[in-house]
Amino acid sequence: MVLNIPGGEFLTGSLDVISQSLTIPVLVILLIIVIISIITLGGVIAEYTSRRKVPVGTIRDLIYDINRADSVESLKNVITSAKIPKSQKKALIEIASSSELGVESREALARKLFEFEEEKTMDSLQKTDIITRIGPTLGLMGTLIPMGPGLAALGAGDINTLATSLTVAFNTTIVGIGSGALCYVIGKVRSGWYDRYLSDLDALIDAVLDRMKR
Repeated sequence: MVLNIPGGEFLTGSLDVISQSLTIPVLVILLIIVIISIITLGGVIAEYTSRRKVPVGTIRDLIYDINRADSVESLKNVITSAKIPKSQKKALIEIASSSELGVESREALARKLFEFEEEKTMDSLQKTDIITRIGPTLGLMGTLIPMGPGLAALGAGDINTLATSLTVAFNTTIVGIGSGALCYVIGKVRSGWYDRYLSDLDALIDAVLDRMKR
């Protein structure tokens, strides 16, 4: 359809060229998204099999043990022998080893260590969050872009071109929505893990800081 205004044919032609030129980039990005989604799914499965679930009772008992520690060395031994992830032990031992720092400096160190762990979890979630948002969008773009030539082919009676366009449109829709849905589920699962991890770390840091004030 040509606009009945001066330059309308040029405008519609330019938009058609732009939209059709996006076909290959959209298909390539969707393929990359599928590969990333599959790799991420494998990573989540591997993380689940190796992940140590820490019961609430373990954290409670550890807080009591930290409070009972009568020296810095005893405190470090309690943390080292605790059944918690190594990354949490590393942060807690670093705080326990900061006896030469003042109260405010030690709290600043603890806050920085917690923020570092928080940033690591956010980095892990960011990839799936991006795919969750752009996957369906690119799927929609991949659906609409081939429809232009497909409808034009229908008007000209070219059924083969129409069938090819519809196939591309449906495939991109399925890939985009499927990848977005998969990464949404992965993100939710990981978010639950990391929220629990950070909650435990926050409680243990507070316990160590309280013990270090004595």
